[in-house]
Amino acid sequence: MVSTDRALAFAAMSFLLIVIPGPSVLFVIGRALAQGRRAALTTVLGNTMGAYVLVVAVALGVGAVVERSVLVFTALKLIGAGYLVYLGVKAWRRRGELHAAVTGDAPPERGGLRTLGEGFVVGVANPKTMVFFAAVLPQFVDRSAGNVTAQMLFLGLVFNLIAIVLDSAWGLVAAGTRDWFAGSPRRLSLVGGAGGLTMIGLGVTVAVTGRKD
Repeated sequence: MVSTDRALAFAAMSFLLIVIPGPSVLFVIGRALAQGRRAALTTVLGNTMGAYVLVVAVALGVGAVVERSVLVFTALKLIGAGYLVYLGVKAWRRRGELHAAVTGDAPPERGGLRTLGEGFVVGVANPKTMVFFAAVLPQFVDRSAGNVTAQMLFLGLVFNLIAIVLDSAWGLVAAGTRDWFAGSPRRLSLVGGAGGLTMIGLGVTVAVTGRKD
């Protein structure tokens, strides 16, 4: 199994990576501003599930293929970027409905599973996490300790537990700001629009950054 020293070192590196806002955090913030606390936390859960799929892929050797193939990496990145832009446009178009939803004048929005799924897609297509797991995760495995796959799955679990805590904190803070705006339909509409624009901008950023080789 993974030694305590290696696990703590990996946890520290994971914390430094996660605490700096990346695609998943900004997506959660955008969701919190556009739809509120529940959607933000559901998105965090979906993101985490998607990220753990990447862990499993690396543990089974698929991550090495993604890391070496520019075509596969770029395809995954563009899928994630396009999906972010799509969600941002949808949030922007529905910004005027936010006040009724928050005050209870409209029926609550259905689609918790859809929100979870959207978070999952963003998490599994996150190039920042993809590269981290493919390039960094194997370095913390002690091959002499045996069962390399189990070690990777354990370290991935450590990463995702930290991600849940930090991403949820970002989402709750952003959702609290949104609640403060709920007294004004105009201001809440602006906040919802900002959430949508955040997701659109994030999608564009993800599409144009990353590997150039």
